[in-house]
Amino acid sequence: MTDARLLRIWLLIAATAAALLLSSTIVSAAPTVLVKGRAVPIPGFPHTGNILGAGAAVEAEVKISGTEYGGFPPPLIGITVYLPRGVKIDTRDFPTCPTRVIAEEREPRKCPKGSSAGPIGTVEGVVAFGEERVEETAEIHSFFAPGGGLEFLVDGHTPVSLEIPTSSRLLQPQGGGGFGPEFTGPIPLVETVPGAADASTEKIDIKLGSAIRKHGRVYYYGTVPKSCPAGGFRVKAELTFAEGANLSDPVTVTVPFRVPCPPR
Repeated sequence: MTDARLLRIWLLIAATAAALLLSSTIVSAAPTVLVKGRAVPIPGFPHTGNILGAGAAVEAEVKISGTEYGGFPPPLIGITVYLPRGVKIDTRDFPTCPTRVIAEEREPRKCPKGSSAGPIGTVEGVVAFGEERVEETAEIHSFFAPGGGLEFLVDGHTPVSLEIPTSSRLLQPQGGGGFGPEFTGPIPLVETVPGAADASTEKIDIKLGSAIRKHGRVYYYGTVPKSCPAGGFRVKAELTFAEGANLSDPVTVTVPFRVPCPPR
């Protein structure tokens, strides 16, 4: 074998190894995301839940795992959810909480009666406590926002104190692209100790949806579609992460899934 041929073989091996290393780096940069969702009854309102054409709340669970950020998932900086086609969202009949109450005052108790979008949820993650990274569970308070969206206040107490306001806008209420209404919103980076690592989110449990009685009628914030396609309702979630806590270098993980049709 000539020296020139041997050199070409070594160059090919080196190029292949570099390509595999690059591919591995790209894959490992994105955490693993599991999303579950289902329609559930609204307490105090009969004939609601996983029923075609009925009012319902949505119970969602998000699990995030990864080691890209010091052994933990990179910070979550945005969530977009595409609901099933045919879902109806009521943006008119519910009281809303003024944006300043959540975003500036951070006083959920000042929100008007009836503006709560659901019971208190939870978020689990990892925060910096001194030089350590420790687990923390915080509460999620949710409210109906002016313009049809939602407002949230993440409230944590131990081992560190957190008050993180955020919001979610309602886009395409009538749906599009094979899906129904779209909700999207940013999540701010959470630096619990100056100069330390930002918080990492590992699990979110939340229930959203409500109903009110007005003038002898019942109004539902969300209504299940009147029909269900073969294979179940199509849903899609997009979670965006700050790779290395760098907002200019986001990584988006798309999770499409189907929710089974209601039993007949």
